[in-house]
Parts: sequence; structure tokens; C-alpha cells
Amino acid sequence: MAHLNCAVLPRFLAALLLLLSWIFGLSLGTELSFVTCGSVIKLLNIKHNVRLHSHDVRYGSGSGQQSVTGVAAVEDSNSYWSVRGTSDALCHRGTPVKCGQTIRLTHVNTGRNLHSHYFASPLSSNQEVSAFGEEGEGDHLDEWTVQCGGSVWKREEAVRFRHKATGALLSVTGEQYGRPIHGQTEVHAMSSPSQHSLWKAMEGIFMKPSESPPGSRDYSHPHTEF
Repeated sequence: MAHLNCAVLPRFLAALLLLLSWIFGLSLGTELSFVTCGSVIKLLNIKHNVRLHSHDVRYGSGSGQQSVTGVAAVEDSNSYWSVRGTSDALCHRGTPVKCGQTIRLTHVNTGRNLHSHYFASPLSSNQEVSAFGEEGEGDHLDEWTVQCGGSVWKREEAVRFRHKATGALLSVTGEQYGRPIHGQTEVHAMSSPSQHSLWKAMEGIFMKPSESPPGSRDYSHPHTEF
């Protein structure tokens, strides 16, 4: 029997959880009030009411990497992102994400990480945001720091994502693309905080914290809210 490549496994498990949730209609619940490592979520830009989105469409300018946009549709499966640690700091499944913690957001359907760099974005000429890497592995430009007001990232709270390498904030200012992604909104990064850079965790699968003693096997269970 063929074995799954270890790099492919996190992406495969995230996709499998989404499929099982759709098929079996896993129960809704509200007991988790915070976002945890290993969760698969959608992120809503509050100001413009669009969800962070990607797809296998590359920019025609700038880096030429996979494009990242905002979409108004709620049900689009290309808007799911997996919350992961960095290569230097693991993010154990089910552990609450702390305010000030640096994470990676991996696009579930393509396995590429939310990424930024000093290329200009196509429409607004702000800092380009793209999706980069293969099977969840890219580079240090995939790292984002969660900015929130308390000790952990609360699901009902508006948060910001600051790009660790450049200091710019994940933002939307409303510019819309034409073909081939007509009507989708540009996502970019900007140096100054504003209403355009506020995001909220929405639909997804939220991993429960493990109740096992430290050092024991992790038996965390998925928690869904669609």
C-alpha cells in the first residue's frame, strides 16, 4: 500500500475533515470561543464583507505567484485556510492561538501559504499578497503575527495580521478584478492599521484543546461551525 508523504498529510487531513463535515453534517456548537492551532477556517474582512480566498490562478504582474483575493460568497471551498505554526515554532493541534503569536495560514485546496513581499499589488499598488510554497512548505515570508486585544485570539473578536518580515497588515480596500476573476476583490498589505485591516474568524472546523495530560497522545476532536 502506498504511503502518504508527510508533507502532504496536514493538507489531506484538513480536506478530509471538511469532506466529512459536509457529508455527515457534524454538529454545530459554540463552546469554543477562541481559535486553535490546526483549525480550518474562513476569514472575513469586516469592512468589505469579503472572505479571504485563493485559487490556482496566478498574477499576471508582480511576482506571478498564486493570487489571493476576497470573495463575497459564503460557501466557496476555496476560502478555507488551515492555522499552522512556523518552521521555528510549532503550533500544537487544539492549542489556543495567542495574541502576538506568529502563524502560517495554509490554503487548504492548493497547499500554498499566505505570503507577502515587496512586489506591488496589481490594482492598488500596495504590497502584494500571494499564496506561495508547495504542500504547506514555503519560506519565512509566509509568517504572520496575530494582533488582538487579549491573551488569545477570540472568535468574536476583530483581529489584524501583521506580516512578520515587512510589518505590513493584511488589508482590503475594495478594488475589484476583471476577467478571469471578475468581481473578486484585491487583497494586499498596508503599513498603517485601519478599518480595512480588520478580520474575523467565521465558518470552519475548530480543533478542541486536548484534555490529555502533557506528553500523552493527542486525542483532540474536531469542532465545526458552518
